[in-house]
Amino acid sequence: MKTTWDYSSLARPYLKRPGYASSAIDQMLALAGVQSGDPVCDIGAGVAHLTLELQRRGLKVTAVEPNDSMRELGQQRTGPDVAWHEAVAEDTGLPEKSFRLVTFGSSFNVTDRQRALQETARLLQPAGWFACMWNHRDLADPIQAQIEAIIQEALQDYHYGSRREDQSEVIAQSSLFRPVNFLEGTIHHRMQIPDVVEAWRSHATLERQAGPKFSAIVARIETLLQSLDQESIEIPYTTRLWCAQLET
Repeated sequence: MKTTWDYSSLARPYLKRPGYASSAIDQMLALAGVQSGDPVCDIGAGVAHLTLELQRRGLKVTAVEPNDSMRELGQQRTGPDVAWHEAVAEDTGLPEKSFRLVTFGSSFNVTDRQRALQETARLLQPAGWFACMWNHRDLADPIQAQIEAIIQEALQDYHYGSRREDQSEVIAQSSLFRPVNFLEGTIHHRMQIPDVVEAWRSHATLERQAGPKFSAIVARIETLLQSLDQESIEIPYTTRLWCAQLET
């Protein structure tokens, strides 16, 4: 099964993106009581940024990813210890009550969230946990603030969609989970300037909203970055994570 959005052209640029803050992931696993060897499912696994973090902690990971290009790169990175499946969040086709934890790394926002939560509940073992997370650029950082100003000048109504929203109410509306826990941690990701520009050229949210203005916006971002006269920059991110235990 496929999504309505085709991320094939974004697969390789996604390799340059940061992983998630270790402190946030460790807090999540401690809260959920998930330990090495426990079965977990990472849905919308992409090129395995979160999948790898779970794998490194000794968890038995099943990864779900509908896009062929993303899944192929993810499989190359994790090796045979992770079981990969082609499916969508709303209908994974996996056995019910199979996992202690189901995660969504930067993918929950591109699902039908209520249907994805229903499928998550089906997949979880009794007292299992759901978690979704995103990396948000720190827009107070001087360079990121300038980039944001370029975007906002060109697109006054630009918005990031549900990926920057508080997910608590959506999770609560499902009536499937206990009270939501919010966790966060910071991460600093150094990138070469050409890679930063390439990442912006693969920014699907910006491209969809900018339309014919997209190339000009990216060109202005590139000019800004080149004017720094640096080979690389450090980009500060905050990993924001919402998790909740299955209601029993």
